[in-house]
Amino acid sequence: MGNKAVVSLTTGLEDSEKVTVAFLVAVGAAEKGRPTLMFLTKEAVRLAIPGFGQAVACDGCPPLPELMERYEKAGGRYLVCPICFDARKLDKGDLLVNAELGGTIPMWEWIGDEAATTFSY
Repeated sequence: MGNKAVVSLTTGLEDSEKVTVAFLVAVGAAEKGRPTLMFLTKEAVRLAIPGFGQAVACDGCPPLPELMERYEKAGGRYLVCPICFDARKLDKGDLLVNAELGGTIPMWEWIGDEAATTFSY
């Protein structure tokens, strides 16, 4: 089994519980020292814009901004689908510091030849 973790997220704040679960998995991997990448597509691309990820999914759930901060601090990266991003007419200059535009080929290049543990939400 590889050391890398990839979390694919297609959902935005229309389902904040699913987003929270995806971030909990990604934060756990990153904080345990695994190189971790979140591949954001569809509405999830908006999460790569500062200030957008403002939600608390449920009573007792950690606030999304806290999870995003922990993810960044642990070295977690975002790869943001450029097709989805451009379709929503978002500004590339507004990306989070740990986010970059890139599709499936850059994702596979990041994974490289080693196996990766993957999760999809």
